[in-house]
Amino acid sequence: MDGPEPGARLHNLFAFANPTRPDEENATMTLEAILAYLHLLAILTMVVFIASEAALCRVEWLNAAVVERLARVDMVYGIAAVAVLLTGIARTLWGVKGTAWYWTNPLLHLKLGLFIVVGVLSIFPTLNYLRWRKALRAGGTLPSDVEVKKTRKLVMIQAHLIAVIPLAAVFFARGFGSK
Repeated sequence: MDGPEPGARLHNLFAFANPTRPDEENATMTLEAILAYLHLLAILTMVVFIASEAALCRVEWLNAAVVERLARVDMVYGIAAVAVLLTGIARTLWGVKGTAWYWTNPLLHLKLGLFIVVGVLSIFPTLNYLRWRKALRAGGTLPSDVEVKKTRKLVMIQAHLIAVIPLAAVFFARGFGSK
């Protein structure tokens, strides 16, 4: 009889991917799919929470509850950004294309550069939200309209830069920029 006995592969978590492929190839493809999923989930979480910040950080809506909420929303946004970075690095290290393919492509450097710019820009709203919350808790004061508008502008710049990153990503995924 050719092939393994029926049920012999049940112990292998990755055997469900494609029973005609060798186990090692199944494991690699499954890992690639899981890493891609986690990366996409982190990206979507990041986008949802930067959009939430943009919606909440408005002069006409700012009150004590919104100041508290902005600090929490921004924390989740920051955690999601770290997850995007870590899952992206994991994909370059353990993905099927290998580190050489990823790190020699200028589009990856463009994506990372934009991501770093977004990260640096995000520092200022984060510090503002924390300062606003501290002032609110200490004396009940809300930030000035000018402060809110400046912070919202930075949030909007981040949101628009984040929207450009997938453009580089779709070309990157199709092999543009690779040698």
